[in-house]
Amino acid sequence: MAVERACKALHGLKPAMLMVVVQLSSAGVNVFFKLAANDGMSSRVIVTYRLIFAAAIVVPLALVFERNSRPKLTWTVLFQAFLSGLFGGSLFQNLYIESLALTSATFASAMFNLVPAITFILAVSFGLEKLSLGTIAGKAKVLGTLTGIGGAMLLTFYRGAEINIWSTHVDLLHHGQHQTGGHSVASPESENLLLGSILALGSCLSFASWLIIQTKMSERYPCHYSSAALMCVMGAIQSAVYALCTESDWSQWKLGWNIRLLTVSYSGIVGTGLVVTLIAWCVNMRGPLYVSIFYPVMLVSVAIMGSLLLDEKLHLGTILGSVLIVCGLYAVLLGKRKETKQKTQVASCSPELDQSALTDIVITSSPADHLHNNNKH
Repeated sequence: MAVERACKALHGLKPAMLMVVVQLSSAGVNVFFKLAANDGMSSRVIVTYRLIFAAAIVVPLALVFERNSRPKLTWTVLFQAFLSGLFGGSLFQNLYIESLALTSATFASAMFNLVPAITFILAVSFGLEKLSLGTIAGKAKVLGTLTGIGGAMLLTFYRGAEINIWSTHVDLLHHGQHQTGGHSVASPESENLLLGSILALGSCLSFASWLIIQTKMSERYPCHYSSAALMCVMGAIQSAVYALCTESDWSQWKLGWNIRLLTVSYSGIVGTGLVVTLIAWCVNMRGPLYVSIFYPVMLVSVAIMGSLLLDEKLHLGTILGSVLIVCGLYAVLLGKRKETKQKTQVASCSPELDQSALTDIVITSSPADHLHNNNKH
């Protein structure tokens, strides 16, 4: 009986354990990106190869699992897929990795937690969300948005005292000895935090725009593997064209048995293929909100990995700003949860309610699994 209860308990914890694996995998992508950029690999080439590897993984998944359920592919869906590839793939990735090169893995991961707040602002602007300031849910979402923005400003403009938690004396970046795609991988004192912050905010805005587009696309094309495959292919083509037009050094495209090949293969196969599959399973088991609450795990993981392996220094401003952003994240998610419950109750009492009123913007993951949106309508 004890063994049976233990097995049941482990089975109940399976979604949580898988989501921890997802976030740890995502954290690994950030570290590998930083190492490849430090090795001198062009960020534009990294993005192109990452999307190519991702397409090679996701396309077979779509062909196998949705071969009998895909609706007809129309020009409207193709255009939406093009926009998805732009905002959720090529543009987002290029902005994010540039911000990563200018700042740190911890900083970029913390800024990415602003996505729910920015998505809420865009959803209100496009009429997909209502402020509803008279309700607790509406107040929670607005307060969470303002808190997240305040945390981002604190993260950007205040450094504070250096926090020395531990020191392994391991520095895989070898600070100051390499060039990063035209940017100097310098010590924290010479990093261009302001420009990196602007690029990080731009990447968040791009990703949030993709969530809006993906919401519309899922209405016409409700096949998440196929839509992810289309987005990967479109993003790979876009980023390849951009890289070929801007990168004149053909040696950048060579992949040997080094950190470059490891980065693009890991980010494409593990950071997209494995993560997409695990998130899809967890969404089916527990819902999208359950997936969203694991955001901060990646931030903590990146902070630890960055401190242990990349000799990144933690500062008081980074910690305080990250805490505010995470608090804002949970406030937005709490407001969204309350609002969803209210809509569900109203729908159960009024079956004739227009189902379009129940449209939900779902934020599901981290930069490592940004190539896939598990919207549930």
